[in-house]
Amino acid sequence: MTKIISYNVNGIRAALRKDLSKWLKSTNPDIVCLQEIKAKKSQIDASVFEKLGYNCFWYPAKKPGYSGTAILSKVKPDKVHFGIGIEAYDDEGRIIRADYNDISVISVYMPSGSSGEIRQEFKMKFLKDFYHYILQLKKEKKKLIISGDYNICHHEIDIHNPTRNKNTSGFLPEERNWITEFLKMGFVDSFREINKSPNQYTWWSYRANARAKNLGWRIDYHVISEELNTSLNGAKILSKAIHSDHCPILIDIDF
Repeated sequence: MTKIISYNVNGIRAALRKDLSKWLKSTNPDIVCLQEIKAKKSQIDASVFEKLGYNCFWYPAKKPGYSGTAILSKVKPDKVHFGIGIEAYDDEGRIIRADYNDISVISVYMPSGSSGEIRQEFKMKFLKDFYHYILQLKKEKKKLIISGDYNICHHEIDIHNPTRNKNTSGFLPEERNWITEFLKMGFVDSFREINKSPNQYTWWSYRANARAKNLGWRIDYHVISEELNTSLNGAKILSKAIHSDHCPILIDIDF
């Protein structure tokens, strides 16, 4: 059984100052998909992760202190792919992929559109291009685990106030429809395969004491190929881990 965690750490250096490494040691995942690392590998002490048995693969943005993804893996992957060959996204370190035999694990940090129209347009273009990237990848890799911060709530159950947020980036009809169509390619939302309960969130605003009140959004996902669904043993939101405005999400899967 393989334990995979996805975590938008909102800055790896800040998360390490909040004892992220101690938490990783006690949780002991096999693979960790990180998003919004906001640092080059040279800016942190990678030996912290190496001492825990991880091979570290870092994909920072060119812009300092911004975006970026990483994969930490106890088993060395057969191959690691950095980016998807589209400069606008690769410059922001949005996608990193690790191949293990017939399974590929992707850490993805999808853009936010909350800052305004320009970034919302960028987000929608990213969604279109990412869809086609995965469509092509599926032809050679049938078993995919696509983990990360999607910056979209899919259904009303996934957001604390759906009515008020219906015109808000991250819950727009076209974004929600994109997830529906993406899953139709042959994927499942692993968490909702296991847990149908409301009030299950992965991100909370720093404003208005939102986390304490559990006024959140579920925008982080482990999306897995349908072929892997029978191998899924569990999926959890680890909301007690507080190193970021997001919390980690976990799947246990046989591979």
